Amino acid sequence: MSSLLPVEEGFFSSAPVRYTDVFAIPRPAEEVWGEFVSDTPLEWCRGLSIRWTSARPFAVGTTREAKSLGGAMKLQERYFIWEEGRRQSFYVTAANVPVFSRFAEDYVIEPDGAERCRLTWTFALEPTPLGRFGGPVNGIVFKRLFADTRRHFHAS
Repeated sequence: MSSLLPVEEGFFSSAPVRYTDVFAIPRPAEEVWGEFVSDTPLEWCRGLSIRWTSARPFAVGTTREAKSLGGAMKLQERYFIWEEGRRQSFYVTAANVPVFSRFAEDYVIEPDGAERCRLTWTFALEPTPLGRFGGPVNGIVFKRLFADTRRHFHAS
């Protein structure tokens, strides 16, 4: 595993590469938050497997492991923002493939009435020289994760 650099909140707006999508979800914010902190978060995303490596209750400092691309990429993640019921953000601390020097994700879930919410999901990354070659593939992977999420939540 190669180590990645930690990030701060400002990285979500200053990262060299960013992917963001906003989802209008016809479900209460509490339900959607519950899926993001379940034992199998993001299970609806094809090719992605996540395992919490910290005990509940989750907070800043919580860790998890992710496998993507059918297990070809393995990531270790650490949460640095945790606003229970509303926002969670992590950065990748290590990866088995040295394609990023910094990588972070941000999930913001905001109520939009009693039975609706809005999810904003952002990927922020800084590729290594090797990782720059994967730019087109990254775009496809992140857009697929967004599409899977839109389908799962029947979001517009």
